[in-house]
Amino acid sequence: MAKAIGNKNASFLKLVVERALSMEEKKKQQEALVPYLPKDCISNILVRLPIDSLQRSRLVCKAWYTIINSPIFIDAHLRRSESVLIFLSSIKRGSLYSSPMALIPPEKPNTISVEVKSLQSECVPVFGLPNLSPFLKSYIQCLEINDGKSKIGEYNISCLGNIRATCNGLILLDDKLKKGGLIVMNPVTRKLIALPLGTLFPAHVESYGMALSSATGEYKVIHLFQDELGFIGCETLIVGTRLWSWVNGPSFGLVSWFGCEPVSAIGAMHWVPHIDHSDYVVSMDVDEEKFHTTPLPKSCRTHDGIIEMGGFLSFVTHEEVNQIDIWILKGLGEAWTKQHSITMGCIMDMFPFFSLRMKGDVIFKREEDGSFYAYDFQLQVMTRIEMENGRFPLSCSFLPHVNSLVSWSSREGSQDLCN
Repeated sequence: MAKAIGNKNASFLKLVVERALSMEEKKKQQEALVPYLPKDCISNILVRLPIDSLQRSRLVCKAWYTIINSPIFIDAHLRRSESVLIFLSSIKRGSLYSSPMALIPPEKPNTISVEVKSLQSECVPVFGLPNLSPFLKSYIQCLEINDGKSKIGEYNISCLGNIRATCNGLILLDDKLKKGGLIVMNPVTRKLIALPLGTLFPAHVESYGMALSSATGEYKVIHLFQDELGFIGCETLIVGTRLWSWVNGPSFGLVSWFGCEPVSAIGAMHWVPHIDHSDYVVSMDVDEEKFHTTPLPKSCRTHDGIIEMGGFLSFVTHEEVNQIDIWILKGLGEAWTKQHSITMGCIMDMFPFFSLRMKGDVIFKREEDGSFYAYDFQLQVMTRIEMENGRFPLSCSFLPHVNSLVSWSSREGSQDLCN
């Protein structure tokens, strides 16, 4: 009996070995059919893919997943990615003459809610989720600009709050389910984190910015606010931590206006402090968390502004009716240098919006009709940007953005490339 069992086990073992050898032989045959590519070669190919193709490529195999998720690759892809404008598009009601059911706007396929996802990450049970009205939601979308044309890109994400700031593909959102709450999210990867509550102030007397610390590789949220006596306070939070840090704000009277979004460049966050006739910019060093004032080469008027341009801080000003000058600041404490003068296609109500990270064009927005224009420095031509389909979205809160795979927890290999 024991001998029979031993023979049976031996036969089974032999069968397992033969099957393993057969599978190994098939694997070798398949590898022979597919040419071997070094890891660096695959990485150089993948880094050139657009973000939507890159997302799908992560699912091809384990090797590609590892490459694409590495901090070095994410940083390399970020460096090659072009700027877009991120904005919120309201969900419209149906016609008043339609049936009652038609008044409920249909949800886009594969759409997620920022608020629901945030609650789920906090382990809120399904029956504890609020019933969110579809009429209060907005869709997060982006405007892609290329060769004088623009088109709308979809993230299939809805939210209730406003976008407060952007940096390297991360966005800062209001959390409307918590008074004063904030959420940091990457709309491409859909990863998000709820931030702890900070100081509560009305939106018209506060400003948020987000920047990357070059010293630590950590993302910081910067909150500037004005109390009822006119004093300016500031607090910062490292994304992923639970405590806000108090920072000595700018001196009394230096900032009187929070209507212009701050700009991250040269290792600092910069604000235009007054609605008109600003003779300086107020800057906070992201690493040292100290405020500075930098005199402007000329007074900043209503349609002038600051933008990030090629990693530097740029001041774009209307010198004359038909001339726009561009000044560059390469570091805190340094002097402004005049880099360009635009003399073609200038209009007085053009406001500088942002600079394309790869091509370098400066994008302007007209106050009169909300249209966009791009100035090409190589061709020295100002071109009106046309929509591929339809009209420009009626949004008043476009923010410069870049689609990336960046995460607040991917600290190694990160570089300061904030918009």
